[in-house]
Amino acid sequence: MPSRLTYSKSGDPIEVLRKEDCPLPNLEDGEVLLEMLAAPVNPVDINIIQGKYPMHTEAPGYEGVARVVKVGSHVENLIVGDHVVPMKYVGTWRTHLALPEAVLLKVPKELGLAEAATLAINPPTMYRMLKDYVQLQAGDTVVQNGANSACGVIAIQLCRIWGIKTVNVIRDRPDIGKLKNFLKDLGATYVFTEEEFAKTDIFKSGALDKPLLALNCVGGKSATQLVRQLDFGGVLVTYGGMSMEPISVPTSALIFRDIRLEGFNINRWYENEDNITERAKMYTDLISLLSKGELKAPPHVFVSFENYKDAIKNTLSKNGMVGKKYILDYGVQFNNKM
Repeated sequence: MPSRLTYSKSGDPIEVLRKEDCPLPNLEDGEVLLEMLAAPVNPVDINIIQGKYPMHTEAPGYEGVARVVKVGSHVENLIVGDHVVPMKYVGTWRTHLALPEAVLLKVPKELGLAEAATLAINPPTMYRMLKDYVQLQAGDTVVQNGANSACGVIAIQLCRIWGIKTVNVIRDRPDIGKLKNFLKDLGATYVFTEEEFAKTDIFKSGALDKPLLALNCVGGKSATQLVRQLDFGGVLVTYGGMSMEPISVPTSALIFRDIRLEGFNINRWYENEDNITERAKMYTDLISLLSKGELKAPPHVFVSFENYKDAIKNTLSKNGMVGKKYILDYGVQFNNKM
């Protein structure tokens, strides 16, 4: 029986979410019936359920990968068996859904479930921020906080592929050595705790060129430290605020160092019709890198759809598997690899 996760009021996801049976959706012209294979639990999904974002859908879930099981009339480029990724918020925490062909991106069946399920948010976010704000060249430097996040590990890998050096800032923790080695194995040039980064002299000493671009998902003092290390004319791009603290920037950075502050939201970028051609090129690049194994999905663990509360609890909890992505597996093609 088809089923979905749903909620009627905002609040704590563990309390307000419920799993319920539902009928198979009817197909309209230009639509296909999809069977979900996997869908991640993202912080944005949690925030929407909590009511922190001004939107509500019958079923939550931004990302996912699905298999086409039925094709409606006037569908031109998809056939039964194709794997697809929704390119807009459609509510992926359900076993089946009907969607217009126009909002679906066909992906190779050989692409791993984790790579396909997490394709729509994190890789494009980092790809665009690295491409659109500064004309980076091989040998340039990028600095970022939250470097062990799902976005952070994508940025490290893309920079490695493009020959860009990265300075990566993370919060201190008991297993800090293990985490530093993991990030360096991905291609990180330097990895510092926030305390170490505040004291580093790698830029003053000339060991590394000052960064032209800073990627901020933390805010607060962490973002201020990034700004202090930027080169003249550098750009701080903010795409998250995990600390829930405002960004404080010295006036001198704006007046005398020509520092620029920007914000990025991948949804706004998708909505801009001028980006359609560039979007196709971007996904061709990303899928190629993922298929070749040059770009890997963030650390992750699959959780059965029946045990969705476990995935949500661990995403909410700081005591969960920090730095890992929890992915709902619908039992169609179970894969428990890390």
